[in-house]
Amino acid sequence: MSTRPAAPARPRLTLLPDPPRDRVDMQQSTLVASALVVLRDHFYYRLGLTDALVNGDGYLCRNPGEARRSPHPDCMVALNLPIPPGLIEDEANGYTINEIGQPPDFVLEIASGTTGERDYTTKRNLYANLGVQEYWRFDHTGGRYHEAPLAGDVLVGESYEPLPIHREADGLLWGYSAALDLELCWVDRQLRFRDPVTKEFLPTIAEERARREDAEAELDAAQARNRELEAEIRRLRGQ
Repeated sequence: MSTRPAAPARPRLTLLPDPPRDRVDMQQSTLVASALVVLRDHFYYRLGLTDALVNGDGYLCRNPGEARRSPHPDCMVALNLPIPPGLIEDEANGYTINEIGQPPDFVLEIASGTTGERDYTTKRNLYANLGVQEYWRFDHTGGRYHEAPLAGDVLVGESYEPLPIHREADGLLWGYSAALDLELCWVDRQLRFRDPVTKEFLPTIAEERARREDAEAELDAAQARNRELEAEIRRLRGQ
């Protein structure tokens, strides 16, 4: 009689404390929420990845006991995870590298007046020490809070090296993230993500809603035309 192999042991994740809440910056909050929604839609629904985590505002630490001394990024992305991403979201309330088995691939900080300077000084060193492959910064003010409107670093050895940022004729700034296989763009004070091949922006919440509303309107119009055609056919048959 054959026996089934035992299921792999479920990893035990430590529940991390909630990070402190900085003074609310409405523009920063809006940009953070938009980035999280757009990236989740891209990785979860468009690409259908089941081993990807897109999250933000929980502690990112190496060990649980270090949480309160660790950063809590606005947005982080971890790909090819060895454990279910839902387990991390439901049970950990953050990201503990030594328990999960790998650091995030991508971290993004969006500028605010209270945290801007730390984003490109202290946090840059912290994320490098934690092994985050890419660290990006976005400043909607154009450089009042950060060292630049858009900046990205890639981990080389144990330290970061700057990624190239390009400026287009219309003033759009962009850089390529190999971790996400997307371009990050500074467009009229907005953060947009762009497909590097098609050069099309990933849709925002408003654009996706408008697209769905247009599709529903087109479907309603097509169904109305079909009803009119069926009525005309019945009329002709009755003559």
